[in-house]
Amino acid sequence: MSDLNPVQLIAAKRDGQALSDADLKAFVDAYTNGTVPDYQMSAFLMAAYLQGLCAAEAASLTEAMLASGTRIDLSAVPGTKVGKHSTGGVGDKVSLILVPLVASCGVPVAKLSGRGLGHTGGTLDKLESIPGFRTDLSVAQYRRQVIDIGGVISGQTGEVAPADKKLYALRDVTATVESIPLIAASIMSKKLAEGNDALVLDVKCGRGAFMKTEADARTLAETLVAIGAEHDTPVVAMMTNMDVPLGRAVGNWPEVREAIACLRGEHAESPLMQIVRGLAGEMIALGGAADAPTDGRAKAREVIESGAALERFRRLVDTQGGDPAVVDDPAARLDSAPVAEVHVPAGTDGYVADLDALSIGQAAVKLGAGRQTKDESVDPVAGLTALKKPGDAVSGGDVLARLHTSASSDLDAVRAAVRDAYSFSETPPEQSASVKARYTVDGWEELRDESQDGV
Repeated sequence: MSDLNPVQLIAAKRDGQALSDADLKAFVDAYTNGTVPDYQMSAFLMAAYLQGLCAAEAASLTEAMLASGTRIDLSAVPGTKVGKHSTGGVGDKVSLILVPLVASCGVPVAKLSGRGLGHTGGTLDKLESIPGFRTDLSVAQYRRQVIDIGGVISGQTGEVAPADKKLYALRDVTATVESIPLIAASIMSKKLAEGNDALVLDVKCGRGAFMKTEADARTLAETLVAIGAEHDTPVVAMMTNMDVPLGRAVGNWPEVREAIACLRGEHAESPLMQIVRGLAGEMIALGGAADAPTDGRAKAREVIESGAALERFRRLVDTQGGDPAVVDDPAARLDSAPVAEVHVPAGTDGYVADLDALSIGQAAVKLGAGRQTKDESVDPVAGLTALKKPGDAVSGGDVLARLHTSASSDLDAVRAAVRDAYSFSETPPEQSASVKARYTVDGWEELRDESQDGV
């Protein structure tokens, strides 16, 4: 099509036709500059969700979103810069721990993050629950911070992939998040723009992830790695478990508190920290600070135990305008007493057999920790804490979870939903691996948890 006609493009995709590189670029450009309104892009997103995008369309969409802004130049930063991205999960506070940890190992990490999508939390929302913390850094501030302290977590500026920033928010409220090509294009347009030399991806799989099945998670990982290869960027994708929430807290400030506890050395053998070390090992090896991921995981343990990772987090908070007192005394900041508790049903005596991550994520949104419309604000203290997890021994009347919110909500309904997310058994359940598999351009490698190989 020589001239842009949004209706024709939407109809073509609705009918299953492949769009040309020129058409997709023109459509994305027009949406970015405001010529195409939200309602037409929403129609296109739904058509793409239902009909899919072929590999060429996904690549073209990635290029169009990348070209809509500036690629950040971090060539002045010494060393190999390694980025990280998660496809989203419930209780996923990994970045809050991982960025300072890897930076404290001597590998620079530059990260652009987003806000909550549906039932999954957003790293920016979590960080902004720290009083004063700024995520609206300019490109110059972003670059300076990587040089000064080796790590940064910022929101997208208007200069970086502005098309993705607009589409990211729109997908959240049009039920089009779970499209593999849309996810891949969004991730890689932003990741290729942020200035890193290599990339590690946490591709989550399970009930609380956008990829519910291993087959879909593997397809997404392969699509992401292929896009990276086209741009001469080494990419490692790790497939991790998201059937159960990560950690024992879900929400913005609740997750920051738990991340600080992990940086202090608590919960060292939890599934959360196994995933953190698995990703860290890959990043440290790609960055040249370890000979192999196994050595990188060992270094990750060392910087937690020495306090270096916690100190780097304190510096990151301070540099981005946040109050570093939260690192030293998180219990004194922004805490709210639980407004309700969920208890183990009377007569139960055994173990938590399972916990549905999706139901817990949805409960957190109802408490105010997430968004149901793209302009909605979030309650920084809302969420769940003290979650019992599969394998925990329980008896009738024990606390399964504590609920926190600053706003009025239907607590009875939330309490019932959280209780229904649990199941129980008389014997301990078999534990699922936290880190399932690893994918690079050389193919798939099945993995075992650290607890199984002694690393």
